[in-house]
Amino acid sequence: MGPMMLVTGGAGYIGSHVALALREAGFRTLVLDDFSEGHRDALLGGAAVAGSLLDPAFLQAVFAEHEITAVLHFGGRCYVGESVTDPGRYYHHNVVGTKNLLDAMRAAGVRALVFSSTCATYGEPATMPIVETMPQVPVNPYGHTKLVCEFLLRDYARAYGLCAVALRYFNAAGADPAGRLGEDHRPETHLIPLVLAAAAGRPVALRVFGDDYPTPDGTCIRDYVHVTDLASAHVLALQSLLAGRTGFSAFNLGNAQGSSVREVIAAAVAATGRPVPHTIAPRRAGDPPVLVGSPDKIRRELGWLPQHSDLATIVSTAWRWHQAHPEGYAR
Repeated sequence: MGPMMLVTGGAGYIGSHVALALREAGFRTLVLDDFSEGHRDALLGGAAVAGSLLDPAFLQAVFAEHEITAVLHFGGRCYVGESVTDPGRYYHHNVVGTKNLLDAMRAAGVRALVFSSTCATYGEPATMPIVETMPQVPVNPYGHTKLVCEFLLRDYARAYGLCAVALRYFNAAGADPAGRLGEDHRPETHLIPLVLAAAAGRPVALRVFGDDYPTPDGTCIRDYVHVTDLASAHVLALQSLLAGRTGFSAFNLGNAQGSSVREVIAAAVAATGRPVPHTIAPRRAGDPPVLVGSPDKIRRELGWLPQHSDLATIVSTAWRWHQAHPEGYAR
């Protein structure tokens, strides 16, 4: 049997896809989730413990009871709008929870960590594509908390010998190509599942926020990466740590090209054969016209090559899962 990986937040959208990829790569997984938003059906029968990163005694017990080799950390809050209205909750869950996890790892002698970070740590750079050396100037509390967590990793690496890789996601999208897992947030805020819900005739008020941006079709452009490709990047990052990578490293997970909102809607029409009712709304404050990330560093250092991240594949895999699970995962 392979070594045991602890996957915090492993019942969530990205965490569940990564846990599946880890098992397929020969690792054992132990998911740690409080199931406030994650789905037990997303565990696919894998081992799990229910509890909170905000409970240091619980974390200490998990590390004492299981022979954990490394940690992949997805636990936390991830809604930008909510972070603006309730920043205290975000600092508590994201920063305090991460510090508790790092302290439990340190006490147990576990040194390897792959961290779920975000392009939101960059804020609104003036040039594209975004590269890892650009300044990190977040514009919302969610981005602030993820950047503070990266500072924690850097400082723990320097002082205590933590070996950590932070993966800065752009827009995770799509679903497991074999249909085993998908995207089910309550409430749903991501564009592609909302577009597909509109195509399915569900009562969603799909709004396109702004059609007067300085982009080819006037709508915002974002960098969509298939969740299965994100998962493969986590396996590569973990393998690099197990092979001896030390200190703190950060990598973008993007495609260096983006798709506009109108292009996403058109891809959904093509994939579903159905219209996508929508309305045009005013721009949202703080929405940059274009956000795309360069993957050159992770391709060069870890050999990451996305296999599923063209827009048609992203949308079609998501549509297949949503057709098979019109109400999402069972509660």
